[in-house]
Amino acid sequence: MPTQLNSACVAEYLANHSEFFHEHPELLTQIKLSSPRSDQANRAVSLQERQLEVMREKYKTLESHMADLIRIGQENDLMTQKYQRWTRSLLLARHNADCIDVLIHGLQTLFAVPYVTLRLWQTKTEYADTWFTQPVPDETRNFAQDLNTPYCGLAHHTEFMSWLEVSESEVQSTVILPLRIETTSNTFGLLILGSPDPQRYTAEMATDFLSNISETASAALAGFISV
Repeated sequence: MPTQLNSACVAEYLANHSEFFHEHPELLTQIKLSSPRSDQANRAVSLQERQLEVMREKYKTLESHMADLIRIGQENDLMTQKYQRWTRSLLLARHNADCIDVLIHGLQTLFAVPYVTLRLWQTKTEYADTWFTQPVPDETRNFAQDLNTPYCGLAHHTEFMSWLEVSESEVQSTVILPLRIETTSNTFGLLILGSPDPQRYTAEMATDFLSNISETASAALAGFISV
């Protein structure tokens, strides 16, 4: 009795015998397939035509993927330029008081962050009466010390909203960045970013760039700290 073949057996055979259609070229035009294209739904096409359609579909997919990669590359390049400009402005700030304003203004303008503020502790005595050294509860300091990665998510920290001096309804998502001296792992402050867009900062987002912001800000503000 002849062996019963199913589609899986035929597919496996053809995959393992690429020379099959070289040995039987007439099948390329004899085999008729239905086309999935809407404008050819009722027309049968040859195997060669169907193969061309498949290749065109794959090419379109690759072309779309390449366009996405180019777009992402352009966005990353633009972000790198903004980050370089922000870092340069911090380096050019000659006085510590200027540094605070430059840091906040740069984040607001270059990165379109509507709300930015910070708090520092363990600072030098000459900064005791400044707005950014207002008392911070021990609980918040402990939170900052344990914050190993940027916090991103919904704005539900009432204390941090008071630092931003806005209502909770105005800020729907936040980033909380620890400021610390890497050599001692000693946290000396927090940098807060806020947005009215609840999807701007989410728990699922990548935080590599935010970590760079945190490290650069920490380096720029280290001069405020009493060692």
